[in-house]
This record gives sequence, C-alpha cells and structure tokens, in this order.
Amino acid sequence: MRALLRNRTYSRLFAAQLVSLVGTGLATVALGLLAYDLAGGSAGAVLGTALAVKMAAYVVVSPVVGAWADRVPRRTLLVGANVVRGLVVLTLPFATQVWHVYVLVAVLQSAAAAFTPTFQSVLPDVLPDDREYTKALSASQFAVAAENTLSPLLAAAALTFMAFDALFVGTAVGFAVSAALAVRTMIPAAHRSGRSRFSDRLSAGVRVFGRVPALRAVLGFDLVVSAAGAIALVSTVNVVRDLLGGGGSAVAGLLAVSGAGTAAAAVAAGPLLRRLHERAVMLVGAATALAAVGGALALAAAPGWALACAVWGGIGLGTGLVLMPVGRVLRRSCTARDRPAVFAAQFSLSHACWLLTYPLTGWLATAAGFGVAWSALLGIGLAGAAAAALLWPRRLTRPVPHLHDDSAGSHIERAERTARGWTHSHEIVPDRHHRALTAAP
Repeated sequence: MRALLRNRTYSRLFAAQLVSLVGTGLATVALGLLAYDLAGGSAGAVLGTALAVKMAAYVVVSPVVGAWADRVPRRTLLVGANVVRGLVVLTLPFATQVWHVYVLVAVLQSAAAAFTPTFQSVLPDVLPDDREYTKALSASQFAVAAENTLSPLLAAAALTFMAFDALFVGTAVGFAVSAALAVRTMIPAAHRSGRSRFSDRLSAGVRVFGRVPALRAVLGFDLVVSAAGAIALVSTVNVVRDLLGGGGSAVAGLLAVSGAGTAAAAVAAGPLLRRLHERAVMLVGAATALAAVGGALALAAAPGWALACAVWGGIGLGTGLVLMPVGRVLRRSCTARDRPAVFAAQFSLSHACWLLTYPLTGWLATAAGFGVAWSALLGIGLAGAAAAALLWPRRLTRPVPHLHDDSAGSHIERAERTARGWTHSHEIVPDRHHRALTAAP
C-alpha cells in the first residue's frame, strides 16, 4: 500500500474517493432518518422508492456518461459531479414533502452516476501493473468498508448533540474536499474509442457484456449483491425501530456492523485472490451473502440483537467478497478502448438489479412483512448465483492449450510453431481469436 501511495495521482484519487464516501455515508444515515421523520412507519416504503429513483438515475445516466467519457476530460467529470452533489445535499434538509426527497435524490444520483464509473475507469490507466491494480481494488473496497463502518459511528456520535439534518452539511463538506483533490490531480486522458456514432458508443459496453461469459456471470453475481444488500440498506431503520425497539444511534450501529463485514472482506480478498480464481472467490461470497439472507428470515421470526448483528455482518462480508474481484474481471475481459464503456455498463447493469430489489424490499415489507419480502430476496439471490455458476463455466478459468493460424497476428508472438499451427496456453478471454473455445458446449 505504501508503494501505491507514492504514486501521487493515485494517492490523490484515493483520498478524493475516501472523503466523498464519508460524506455519502453521513447522507445515507440522514436520508433514512429523514424518511422516517416524514413518513413514520412507512419509512421503508419511502426509502425503498427513493433508492429506486437513485438506481433509475444510475441505469439511465451511466451509459450516457460512458459514451462520452473518452471525449470529455475525466477530471472535469469528477469535479463537476462532486460540485453538483454538494449543492443538492445542502438542499435536502429543507425537504418537507416526500416528493421533494425523490426529486433531489434523482439529481444527486445522476451526478454520482457520472463520478463513480469515471473514477473506476481511471484506475487501470493510472495503475497498469496487475498486482498494483489489485491492491488498489482492495484499497477501494476497504475505503467503502471503512465508510460503511465509520460514517454510521460518526453519525451516531453527532446525533447525540445535533439534529439529523445537520449531517447533510458534513456530506457537502466531503464532496467539496473531493472536488478540490480532483482539481489538483493529473488524470490521464481516456483511450479514444474508434466508434464515431453516439448510438454505437452508448451500447458498446452492453454488447461486450453480452458476448463474454465472465461478464454475463458478473450480472448474476450483481443480483446476489442487490438481493442481500437491499436488506441492509432498505430495512435497517424499520428493523431497529419497529422489530428491535432501538433508536437513531442503534440504526447507525447496525449499519456499522455491515460495514465491518465489508472491511473484513477487503482484508481477506487479497490473500484469497492470490490462491483462488476470481470466480471461486465470488462464489464463496455469494454463498455467504445468501446464508445471511437465510438468517434474516430467522430474525423475522425470532428478533434479537445478536442474530441481527450476525446477519448484517454476513451481508457485508458476502457482498464484499463478491464485489472485490469485479474490477479485475472487467479489466481482463475488454480492451483499453472499450474500458470506459464496459465500466459504465457494469455500473448501469448492476444498479438495474438494485432497481428491482430496492422497491421490492420496501413495498413488500410494508405490505406483507419482513418474512415475505426477505423470502423473495432469497429466491432472487439463489437464481443469480445459479446463473453465475452456469454462465461462467469453470473450464474458462484455467489455462487452455489451443491452436491459432497466421491470422491471429500479434496474439501469437510468444506461441510455438507446430505442423498444425501456432500453439500456446492461457486462460481464455473471449475475443475474435477464441470464439470457438468460448462457445457453449
């Protein structure tokens, strides 16, 4: 990590991400309490709808940003997104109607849809070495985990002597500092795509996902993450207040437990990825997350703080293990020119899964109870895990000896010439040279 931080560009980007995340964490706690203040017992439905608005913004805006990310200075995108977010969160405390929250969340998250995939696509260019990039992914995941743990604790401390709407000010400060750090960072230009038509650039990332088995499997894993994560992000306020009888500080505390699980995943993922393939680590994470969802069903029947902490911690650990390797999978599965579009597509498609699970969790829990809602989420998660395992067969995670003819060009520079053609062995990444090898058996 010390070597990474000596890279000035990376260290400033990492600091910008960290302070932005802390601000976002404070806003998450404050938004949940604002929803409860405006809607009382229906807070889960309100928060679920607000988060659905957030996901809709991500799904719609992110591909558009990806289509222009190679033609607009990426520093401009990062700074502008933070400025917009800072202004919006300063407006949220003045919301007096539920629909005010929905409108402001739509603007706030449209800016986030510009910031996050742009940041993610910059990292592989700043850190071309695979080992350094993996460490950076661990650091980013740990930053997310630290935010999930520390921000709720900071919020809990602040709530002992101030109203929850003051937390939005802390959010705005985080975005302002993040923007200032991005202004001072020399960010490399994106590799310009050869696609001239906007419609082609808009759909490029999704088309890459459609033809690469590993990326299709990532979508299955996204369903697992959204099914488990929706419990922690949508149901926490009502679980603590209505099921467990806790207060605002307890809400922050239970969210911190989930963050601690994510932190544990970030620490464990590096050693695991040195021994196991990304597919194996992601399947372990999916199994952990789904086991936690099963624990949530027991919690609905027999409420208790110990079980709640185990469930929330398991959700954080499992989803963290799934998410940590995703950047490596994306990077390996596309060319540098397609990278902005692919990262934007993953951001959009993964949040389309959240767009399903967020409102489902809030509305179904309000109408039929936690048990029914969480049973539906367990079904969605199991389907996603099964699809991921089938769509990304294990045979594509091992080096495969194979032949090429002379048309493979530079791909066969290190291959051995035989009577049948050029032969070499490597893990197969679907592209025009390996279509026959990646076809379904």
